Amino acid sequence: MTHERGFASDNNSGIHPDILKAMAEANQGHAVGYGGDKWTEQATQLFKKEFGNDTEVFFVFNGTGANILSLKSASRSFNSIICAETAHIQVDECGAPEKFTGCKLIPIKTSDGKLRPDDIKPELHGFGFEHHAQPGVISITQATELGTVYKKEEIQALAELAHEHGMYLHMDGARLANAAVALDMNFREFTRDAGVDILSFGGTKNGMMMGEAVVFFRPELATLTKYFRKQAAQLSSKMRFISAQFIPYLGNGLWKENATHSNRMAKLLEEEIRSIEGVEITQPVDANGVFAIIPGELIPELQKEFFFYTWDEQRNEVRWMTSFDTTEEDIHTFGNLLRQKMKK
Repeated sequence: MTHERGFASDNNSGIHPDILKAMAEANQGHAVGYGGDKWTEQATQLFKKEFGNDTEVFFVFNGTGANILSLKSASRSFNSIICAETAHIQVDECGAPEKFTGCKLIPIKTSDGKLRPDDIKPELHGFGFEHHAQPGVISITQATELGTVYKKEEIQALAELAHEHGMYLHMDGARLANAAVALDMNFREFTRDAGVDILSFGGTKNGMMMGEAVVFFRPELATLTKYFRKQAAQLSSKMRFISAQFIPYLGNGLWKENATHSNRMAKLLEEEIRSIEGVEITQPVDANGVFAIIPGELIPELQKEFFFYTWDEQRNEVRWMTSFDTTEEDIHTFGNLLRQKMKK
């Protein structure tokens, strides 16, 4: 690659200086391991301030760990978990949710990555019938894998459907901050207050080094989670270095600053490429992802200079992700490059 910053993934970005500073400050002397330290306590209190005092929080290493702990805590092996066919738990976790929970994933085809009650209702049958996997959890992603964002009322409708059938609603919030900025809401408004039961709270894609959190809005679901976390190798001995990152992230509003910037860069990229004849944007640019169809022969040429992924090879659909450290210069340089290639 000619350019060090590409558009492949917000996972590829570095660490925000405030996060590194917080980790360095935590790196002083000894502290009790496995979460018995002051940083973990402070971070936990910040989550409770954000979501409510009865919230239960478990820090883990990564998003897959957060998802499998969330789903394991809310299900039994005879349950099914309903998700979009593009969901991370379906496509990008190497079968970990199914292996760890023993549950059957039921993927639902959607055009924009968002589940709707009418999509799910055909799968809500066989309750009490021992030959049929029992529907147990609806899992949604916010923002979705296609860069779209659920509105609060859409989440409420899914929560009502789940609860009417004795099910739980899980939210994979790997890009939760980007969704919050897009909705102009605080985290609680479109999670707990909208009926979500368990949240995988992400930060790695928004300037953190590592670490996510499993957040329970129904404390009774968290009774066995500490054991599941240990069995899943998600219990950090030096947890203070995960927890310390959440202190500036939540306490100083860093999440909002970073996500506001990455969302703005995605909108700038959208504006840049909409003016290029022959490029088709395929999804609403709600958060920090732009999906577009371009001539297939240009993809490898562009990738030599700016790293990004092909989303759908059959359609020549690509995905361009922006990050907290994406610059306007990155956007304009890439836009000019694409414009030049399209003219050839």
